Amino acid sequence: MKTKFLLYILMFAGLMACEKKLNQIPISQASAANFFRNTADFEIAVNGIYQSLLSGEYGINQFDMSEVRSDNIYSPGTTGVRDWLPINNFSSTLATNPYISGLWQNDFNAILRANSVLDRLDASVVPDNATKDRMEGEAKFFRAFYYFDLVRFVGKVPIFDHVATPTEALSIARSPVADVYNLIIADLQAAISKLPVTYPNAQKGKLTKYAAEGILALVYLTRSGINYGIEGPGLGTNDYAAALTLLNDIISSNRYSLQPTYAAVFSYTNENNPEILFDIQAINDGTTANSLLGTQLPTAMYEGPYGNKFIGFAGGVDVDGPKNPSQNLINSFEPADVRDNISILPSYVDLNGNTQNSPQFIKFLDLTKKPLVRFNWPVNYPILRYADILLMKAEAILRGGSGGTQAEVDALVKLIRDRAGLTGTVLTNVTLDQLLLERRHEFMAEGKRWHDLVRTGKVLTAMTAFDASDDVANKMNPIIPNYIIYPFPFNQLSISPGLYIQNPGY
Repeated sequence: MKTKFLLYILMFAGLMACEKKLNQIPISQASAANFFRNTADFEIAVNGIYQSLLSGEYGINQFDMSEVRSDNIYSPGTTGVRDWLPINNFSSTLATNPYISGLWQNDFNAILRANSVLDRLDASVVPDNATKDRMEGEAKFFRAFYYFDLVRFVGKVPIFDHVATPTEALSIARSPVADVYNLIIADLQAAISKLPVTYPNAQKGKLTKYAAEGILALVYLTRSGINYGIEGPGLGTNDYAAALTLLNDIISSNRYSLQPTYAAVFSYTNENNPEILFDIQAINDGTTANSLLGTQLPTAMYEGPYGNKFIGFAGGVDVDGPKNPSQNLINSFEPADVRDNISILPSYVDLNGNTQNSPQFIKFLDLTKKPLVRFNWPVNYPILRYADILLMKAEAILRGGSGGTQAEVDALVKLIRDRAGLTGTVLTNVTLDQLLLERRHEFMAEGKRWHDLVRTGKVLTAMTAFDASDDVANKMNPIIPNYIIYPFPFNQLSISPGLYIQNPGY
C-alpha cells in the first residue's frame, strides 16, 4: 500500500528546487519565516525531507558507490567513459567524479532541509506536543542519517547543526569523525525518544522509533570498526553491547518479521510489509510520466538492449560499461539458494535474436509494473529490513557484544538461510566470514556490501583477492587504505581555498 503522505511532498520539492551548493542557502531567513506559519506548513516541510531520498536518488547512489565499488559487481568498462567505471577501478582522480559531488550536494541539501525545520519548530506554531515531538524526531533522524552517509563515504565533514548563512558556511571547516558521530548519535537518541512506534495505514512509510534504533545500531557497529590508519568511519570504539541492546529491543517488540519468501520482500504489490523498518517510498499510478515520486533505480541496473526489448523505451546501462554481477558473486552461491535466481538474470535474448550472456540485477524489476518513463518506477527501496536486524545482532555478538551466545548467532543465521531454501545445510559455529557471506547474498544490490567489508575489517583482503581473480581487463588499481573512503569533492575545495583539505591519496 502506497502512503498518503507521499502526495504532499511535491509541494516542498518545488520550494527546494534551487538547491545547488553547500554555500548557497536555498531558503532565506525571511522566506522561511514566512513559510513556516502553521502545523500544515511544517508537515509539508518534513515530508520534503523524505522527498530528498527520491530526488537525490539515494538508492542509485548506494548501488553505484557501494555495490559497484565492491566485489559484488565487476564494471571495468570497455571502450566508453562512464561515471561509475572509475569507482569500480579505484581511480585516484575521483575528486571530479559526478557521483562524489552529487553525494555532497544531495546529502547536505537534505541536512539543510532538516535544519530548516529544526530551527523554526516551536510550540507557538505547532501547539500539539506529540506532533511537534514527532516532527523533531523525523528531522533529527534525517540529519543523523545523512551525516552517517557522509562519514561512511568521505570521513571528516563540516558540521552544520543549524541553517548557516553563506558567510558563516564559508568559515566552517571539516570536523573530526568522532565529533560528527557525536552529532549523529545525539540526534538518533533524540529521534528514538520522540518518534512513534507505529502510524495509521495512510501514513505507513514514515519513520518510527524502531527505524531510529536500527540505524543507531548500525552506527555503533560502524564506529566500532577499525580505522585502517585513515580518518574514515571506523574508530574502534567497541560499541557492540550498545548495538545489541537496540537490536534486542526491536526484536522483542514483535512488530517485525521475515516475509515467508525472499521474493515477497521486493514485490511491488507487497510493499510496507512487516519486514520493512525503513524504505524509500516510490509511487506511480501508471498514468503519469511524473518523475518526482518514482525512482530510476531499476533502470540503473539493467542493460540498454534488455530495456529496449522487454520494457520498450530507451535507457538502461550502456553496454560499454555494464554493471554486471561479478562472477565472484555468482560462483559464491550454494545450488539450493533461491536468492541468486530472484536477484540476477544470467542472460537474455535481444531484439536481434542474439543471446546476451551478460548477467544483470533484476531484484527491483517488475515488467508488469513498468512506468511511462524510465525515471519513474514505483518500487520502494529498502534501507533497513528485519533480516538486517537479525544479522546485525549476530554480528554484534560475534564482535564481542555481551549478552549473546554462539548458539544465538547460529539460530539467527539459520532463519535467513531457511528462507533462502538452504534448510538442508545447517551452519554451526558460524564465523564472521560466514556471516558476511550470508549478508552478501541476502542484501546484494541493496547498497550494503562495501560498507559491510569496511566495517568488519575485511575490505583490503577481500578486494585484493577480487582484483587478482576477477579483473580480467586489468583495469582495477590496487586498493590501498586511502581508497577506503572517497575523496572530498573538488568543486568544494575551490569554494573557500584552504578551508578544506583533500583526503590523502587523491
